Amino acid sequence: MSAVDAPASPLHPQRAVEPPRVRPSARRRREALVAFVFLLPWFAGLLGLTIGPMLYSLYLSFTRYNLLSPPQWRGLANYRAMLTDPRLASSVEVTVVYVALAVPGILVVSLGVAMVLARGMRFLPLYRAAFYLPSLIGASVAVSFLWRQLFAGDGVFNALLGVFGIDGRTWIGDPDTALLTLVVLSVWTFGSPMIIFLAGLRQVPRDLYEAAEVDGAGPVRRFVSVTLPLISPLIFFNVLLTTVNAFQAFTPAYVISGGTGGPADSTLFYTLYLYQRGFTELDMGYASAMAWALLVVLGIFTAVMFATSRFWVYYGDER
Repeated sequence: MSAVDAPASPLHPQRAVEPPRVRPSARRRREALVAFVFLLPWFAGLLGLTIGPMLYSLYLSFTRYNLLSPPQWRGLANYRAMLTDPRLASSVEVTVVYVALAVPGILVVSLGVAMVLARGMRFLPLYRAAFYLPSLIGASVAVSFLWRQLFAGDGVFNALLGVFGIDGRTWIGDPDTALLTLVVLSVWTFGSPMIIFLAGLRQVPRDLYEAAEVDGAGPVRRFVSVTLPLISPLIFFNVLLTTVNAFQAFTPAYVISGGTGGPADSTLFYTLYLYQRGFTELDMGYASAMAWALLVVLGIFTAVMFATSRFWVYYGDER
């Protein structure tokens, strides 16, 4: 009998054969390789569909390119031309006015509705879904066509005013009111920020309201001193997201104005003018420069928001 087959004795117990151990470094490398394989399609899409086109558009912004012939290098000519383009200045003015009216309107309406729903009521899920639905379809072509018919000269809104003896107008055909119809459409799609506000309001501790009420604080004081500070992170998020979306608004203006930005360029959004220069006038180099200018503006706005948030955004874990 060999030493390997000998029975174990109390003095010399036989050791069990253990499987070979995998070194932690080798295991980590294998897990990293598996993760990379699963992430490879996403990386391919990021490089091929996002970063690649972005870098190419940056190159085109320094060229003259009409989609039919090879790009010709122009340097900073496109950016200099933007400074003297009157229609570009008009589109910037229209976009800024739209953002200044639509963003506060969306935030005020969404917060007001959220506060009403946060008090609790029957059929709350039904109301929540009903208010959220417009935000899913508000920027669609179908709703924009519906809005165009609603505020036309013989539309439903004028018919409603006629019931009360009020003479209507062609709201989308008047330069003084065309932009306001788009603002109303934007405010109508308040569902997404409303859901976010509602979730935050339901997390505010009730004992804080009770303590403020004991101290003699009225409804307005409780709202200013308790509600607003505790939901300030959500206000920050909704302001940032809503503003960025408003600067990129395109579909309603395109559909309601027929792609012209009329009447009298009163609905000529920045993105709509960008589309006209790139795909109507085939000046893709200039359109690329406009796109990068918008990206820089939004980046600066985002940086300013984050830099100033420490002065007015309150987080519960701060001391």
